[in-house]
Amino acid sequence: MLSRGKLIFVTGAARSGKSHFAEQLAAQTGYEVTYLATCIPGDDEMRERVARHQARRPPQWKTVEEDLDPAPIILRNDRANHVFLLDCLTLLVSNLMFQTHNEAREEEILKQISELARISHAAASHVIVVSNEVGSGIVPADALSRNYRDIIGRANQTMASQADEAYITIAGIPVELKSLARELGGKASQ
Repeated sequence: MLSRGKLIFVTGAARSGKSHFAEQLAAQTGYEVTYLATCIPGDDEMRERVARHQARRPPQWKTVEEDLDPAPIILRNDRANHVFLLDCLTLLVSNLMFQTHNEAREEEILKQISELARISHAAASHVIVVSNEVGSGIVPADALSRNYRDIIGRANQTMASQADEAYITIAGIPVELKSLARELGGKASQ
């Protein structure tokens, strides 16, 4: 039986440096990296963002585009001395929500995210999952946006609870949350 890798969760606001930090973590392992891309670029601005992300990745990294169900890819390709970098959970949830245009799918989506967290936690590979913190601002005006914000909040909690390490990036500075919570005497899921 292979020994278990680490599940590392990285979250933060837009342009907080979370993807760059996650890429540094993956590169520092020295292992083979598979980048799991969940973005479906629908306009020129998103295509430009994707191009910037691709340009800064080492050329030997393998990219797999999977917008709806990355867990089977992790299961099929799991091995020691390997890293999966999933960027990002937020877009994955968005893709799942709009797959059927049915906002009542919340529990089904969260069940799928829970399974992704379980598989990632049990993997022999290291798995780094990037997500956005979307609930820190103004309450959205419409029901669909509020539902999305709520699902992301619950999905982030699910992933963080399974993670060995959980970081938030602020102004490009990563802060590891679980060790900080333990130091402060709080409850950090292990």
